[in-house]
Amino acid sequence: MKNKLIHSFYYLLFFLSWHQLIFAQSLHFPHYTKQNGLPSNNLFNILQDKKGYLWIATDAGVSRFDGNNFENFSIDDGLPDNQILQLKEDKKGRIWFLSFSGKLSYFYNGIIYSEKNDSKLKALHLNAVIVSFYEDSKGQFWFGTNKNLILSWNEKSILKYSSTNHFQQYLNSILYEDHKQNIWAMNAQGVHLFNQQDFLPIQDQVPILSHKSIQILPDKSIYYLTHHGLMRRRGFNVEKKINVPKEIINQNPSYIFVQSDGVWMGTTKGLYKLYFSGKIEHMLIDQSISQVIQDKAQNLWISTQNGLFKLPNPEEQVFIFNTQHKLSQNTIQSVFKTSPEDIWLGMQEGYINHLNLRTKSIAHLALKSADEFKSIKQIKFDKKHKSLYFGAELGLAKLDRIDQAKPQITYLKEANNSFFVIKSFSIDNENKLALALSSGVVILPNRNKTLTFSANNYKENTDFFKERAYTVLYDSKNKLWFSNVEGVSALQKGALVQYFKKNPLLTQRFNDIKEVSNKLLAFATDGYGILLLDSANNIRNIKEIHGLQSNIILKLFVYQDEIWALSTNGVNRIKIQGKDIKINSIDFANDLLANEVNDLFVDEQYAYFATQKGLVYFKYQNFGIKENPPPVFISTITYNNSSLDLSKNNFSFKPDDHNFIINFNALDFKNKHITYRYRLKSDVNWSQTKSRRIELTALEPGKYELEIAAKSQDSDWSKASKFTFEIEKYFWQTWWFILIIWVIAALSLYLFMTKYLRKQRNEEQEKLLLKNKTLMLEQRALQAMMNPHFVFNVMNSIQHYINTKNTSSANKVLTGFAKLIRINLDICTKSFVSLAEEINYLNLYLNLEKNRFGDKLNYELIIDPELDLEETFIPSMLLQPFIENAIWHGIMPKEEGGNITIRMQHQFINQLNIQIEDDGIGIDNSLALNIGKHKSKGMDLTKERINLLNKIESKPIHFEIKQLGKVGTLVTILVPIIES
Repeated sequence: MKNKLIHSFYYLLFFLSWHQLIFAQSLHFPHYTKQNGLPSNNLFNILQDKKGYLWIATDAGVSRFDGNNFENFSIDDGLPDNQILQLKEDKKGRIWFLSFSGKLSYFYNGIIYSEKNDSKLKALHLNAVIVSFYEDSKGQFWFGTNKNLILSWNEKSILKYSSTNHFQQYLNSILYEDHKQNIWAMNAQGVHLFNQQDFLPIQDQVPILSHKSIQILPDKSIYYLTHHGLMRRRGFNVEKKINVPKEIINQNPSYIFVQSDGVWMGTTKGLYKLYFSGKIEHMLIDQSISQVIQDKAQNLWISTQNGLFKLPNPEEQVFIFNTQHKLSQNTIQSVFKTSPEDIWLGMQEGYINHLNLRTKSIAHLALKSADEFKSIKQIKFDKKHKSLYFGAELGLAKLDRIDQAKPQITYLKEANNSFFVIKSFSIDNENKLALALSSGVVILPNRNKTLTFSANNYKENTDFFKERAYTVLYDSKNKLWFSNVEGVSALQKGALVQYFKKNPLLTQRFNDIKEVSNKLLAFATDGYGILLLDSANNIRNIKEIHGLQSNIILKLFVYQDEIWALSTNGVNRIKIQGKDIKINSIDFANDLLANEVNDLFVDEQYAYFATQKGLVYFKYQNFGIKENPPPVFISTITYNNSSLDLSKNNFSFKPDDHNFIINFNALDFKNKHITYRYRLKSDVNWSQTKSRRIELTALEPGKYELEIAAKSQDSDWSKASKFTFEIEKYFWQTWWFILIIWVIAALSLYLFMTKYLRKQRNEEQEKLLLKNKTLMLEQRALQAMMNPHFVFNVMNSIQHYINTKNTSSANKVLTGFAKLIRINLDICTKSFVSLAEEINYLNLYLNLEKNRFGDKLNYELIIDPELDLEETFIPSMLLQPFIENAIWHGIMPKEEGGNITIRMQHQFINQLNIQIEDDGIGIDNSLALNIGKHKSKGMDLTKERINLLNKIESKPIHFEIKQLGKVGTLVTILVPIIES
């Protein structure tokens, strides 16, 4: 009974707090002030130049706006006066500044020109405020002033016109040219026509209301305000286009802007749109408007005394609901649309607002406890049972029968009144309700029967999963996904799958989970972007580097398999098409959606955002469509801290230390995220950057063409803006220096070659001398071999054999001696002989010596069988002196005589090893005894000859003479083999 009374009390409280109000939607005007970069909030005039820049005239200088940044100019930059009243652009692209002091100046190619740096402007120092500036078809400039003075100027001479008629003076006259090249002057006192000499008054013409409230169209017609309404003049033809209410005329209209369906008019009480059909709209109420213009993208720009306002073109217009439109408060925590006409908003302090778009009404619902429902962060709709769920940190409420006039409300309760904190909740397709609590995940089996649960009755890992939880989701198959301090898990048909154990990426903290399709889930992480998990447990990670505004994702919304992501820096729309992912940022509402979005809802036409400033929504169908690339311009270039005049061409710089700073910007009044690319030569790869400034240092000498292009997220790359320049070569890289070097090198080469050839000739001559000397030594060696002592001994032997009538032995010795003489005569003409010839010669020589000494001399020749005796050559007359030396200095001093062994064998590659071994007294003993009665000249000549041969030939001859122990001598000769 008690519970029934309490329920009835809350039911009554709900209906007492449910009341309806009528609302009207409001267009959102992006607002730019001094905080955004303007030099002042007091604006006088706006101009969009031919390039696309937006120029703003203020009481503190001029600002140039590219859609993202304001570049400000003041007296410090060359302006003659900071109070600039009007802006005009001539046919040359010069931006003229009309100042309060009357001094003219203009901006051209990055430089402001005034009387100080353009002498032509001195003639235009009028001591009057210029209120009208017009350039006719002949290039003549016409000026109207705040005095009885009109001027014409052709940049060479100036003509002045004034009226002597006190009632029809030229004060505050507007000058313009009609389609027949007639020059007109119009002011509040009358209309005048120029007759090539003076201005003549035109009778019966309605004067203008003000020099501000006019607009000259490209067809040379002029629209202007009068006390009778909006008029259109083309030549002498004048027609009334629309009546203007007197109360608007009395609000001091400023500049006007005419469109095909009406005229925009700024006043001290706001902005008006007067349609030609008679309809009137009033916007920016109580703002003092100075001017309104339309840019090339069909956006309207409104200058006021409170900064700059923008009215986007119809495709990009943003609407807002807030307390001005009867919301209970501006801060909205959650939003949900249950039907095409019903929007539900979760507010603060326990309030819910219901917007009915059909009836234009707002209903306020105050829940039972402002403390429990301090911030309603989540709304879910049970379409099957027509129930709406509202979740806050300390409570959850269900609103039943929302399609009826008297819905019923029920509150979530813990049976033991235990305290609980709700982080998230989700409902399945049937009856279950899952709660992500600070203590874990709780499942209510039948939410439509009761919203009461008991913490004591839950079974762990069945309907309760401990550990602090962050978010829960029932997917389309009623599979429960949840994230807690451990990571991601899922429950289906009583089976728990701990996905965090399968992939470390799923151990992160997740702020939201949404089902993209029945095969794909999206997870909003707290610092790692978005994770996409498919049915095969494959994970894709989307991060800032792929286009997200931030890696901290707060909430997700899915509509038709597109993901909308709320982050700490803005909103992204993500399209997934197979392996391709396209990410867009919502830039045109960036001032509202940058960092204060709490929730969102998307339907087939609109995207709704719950923000700190109210409910923001807009049509998004055209969002993401291919756009024209933003034009990019180089604004300033400084070279070693000096600004360059960009009107000049063919820049050339010294090769010393240089530092270029290039500032550039792309003109885009919609997208905030512009990507730039640049390169220095056409044959190198592009470099990309988000910065609007690049710095170039340490460039090598050469010709360069800096190209800079830009693109928005939905456009191709723009046409490149170019800057061509050259870094001069160092003096040692110039042609004349290189020519000198070549001449010096050629001369040096000539001198070197001359010296080299001379050296070569000298070396050849030296070699020739060496050869001649070698031949001479060979002859002397031959003579040494035939020394008189040897010949005398041979002759004695022959005589002995003759006397003893041993004619056979005498003939044998004589024959051997004759052969030896013949061989000596033969080889004296050769430098090299074959081994066969050398062995034959040695046999003859040793045989003769054997005949002389008898048994006192024995010899043996041991020849390597692998040697090709006929094709292997050695220097002639090389071995005989060593053998003679062994006989005379080794064996002969011994009474008993001795033995000589001669070995020849192949060694290493192309090398002959010759050993002459005797068992005589030994060379060391011979030298000690000074046994030199018979001195072998042939030995000395042979050593000298070997030294000469080693100088001539590339491969030297090596020889070594050493004693073998106490007696005996070994001569080793290493001779390079020379093949035939």
